[in-house]
Amino acid sequence: MSLWLQILLWVIAAVIAVAVMVALFKTKRPVRSLVGSGAQGICALAAVNIAGAFTGVSIGLNLFTGVGCIVLGIPGVVAMLVLKLIMNM
Repeated sequence: MSLWLQILLWVIAAVIAVAVMVALFKTKRPVRSLVGSGAQGICALAAVNIAGAFTGVSIGLNLFTGVGCIVLGIPGVVAMLVLKLIMNM
């Protein structure tokens, strides 16, 4: 991967992280929101991997997918599924 593409991906990741933090702190309970979103994301990842036995589509568990599911929740899992289907990985 070229350097400019890595820089672009890090900038996009930083923008998403800032947007998530702003959304969390707009609520009255940011820690509770983060924990709830993380729990939903982990459950969604588990559901996708269990359903993968029937559908053939699953997401491997690694640092990137774990953090994405915990921070972004269900939309993070859906985004990873879409990226997986687009990139045919």
